[in-house]
Amino acid sequence: MASENRYLIGTSGWSFKDWVGTFYPADTQQRGMLACYVHHFETVEINYTFYRLPSARTMESIAAKAPESFRFWVKANQAATHDLDRTVSRPFLDGLAPMLDSGKFAGLLLQFPQRFHRTVANRKCLSVALEDYRSVPLAVEFRHQSWQHPSVLQGLRDRDVTLVIPDVPDLPGLYRQAAAATNRTGYLRLHSRDASKWYNEGGADRYDYSYSREELDELIEAWEALEEPMDEVYTFFNNCHHGQAAQNAEALRRILGQI
Repeated sequence: MASENRYLIGTSGWSFKDWVGTFYPADTQQRGMLACYVHHFETVEINYTFYRLPSARTMESIAAKAPESFRFWVKANQAATHDLDRTVSRPFLDGLAPMLDSGKFAGLLLQFPQRFHRTVANRKCLSVALEDYRSVPLAVEFRHQSWQHPSVLQGLRDRDVTLVIPDVPDLPGLYRQAAAATNRTGYLRLHSRDASKWYNEGGADRYDYSYSREELDELIEAWEALEEPMDEVYTFFNNCHHGQAAQNAEALRRILGQI
């Protein structure tokens, strides 16, 4: 498929035990997963930073395992996006320093929860968060439908912040923005389209889903319909059960003629 966009395709994380034998070779150890991953893809989201602050030592080690052309997006800590705690910004950025120095850092992903509605108070919180992390490239993912508002797109454009387009089921309240760009970087996160599992048992199986060829074609067509091509369209699969994310990511690369 010919495309004017530059698609960088990967997954949301790489360290999953159930990928061994389904994507990674059967004898792959956890410490060797990233080294294997970078032979298949040219970008990834680092998600462990959502649960604990990054250490400079870990960031340096991760960056060293990837080739020079590889790009990392790093997920912001939940204290910042879910608890709205500003005190974590400085230690978080300090821990990121070796990744920034490596030249392989693409940006910081701020993923806000579904309970984060577009209220006056939360709009101020968003503005503050963007200010706290303005020293690095930023992308924002909303989960609640109230953020589907023209002023949100314009506000991100004014701040040169990338809007994340999540692919999720058609359920009341979920943010389902059509393909759109607020700067020259596109960002697509593919979670699942299975509405029956989204809230089932607390969402434990939410991301147990595999995208069809038709669904992948549809997603690419939506991005190709934008008026101007993107310098990059980062495309991350978060349907990580049993290696499905990696398998779908490779399928999309084949569609685009990358492999």
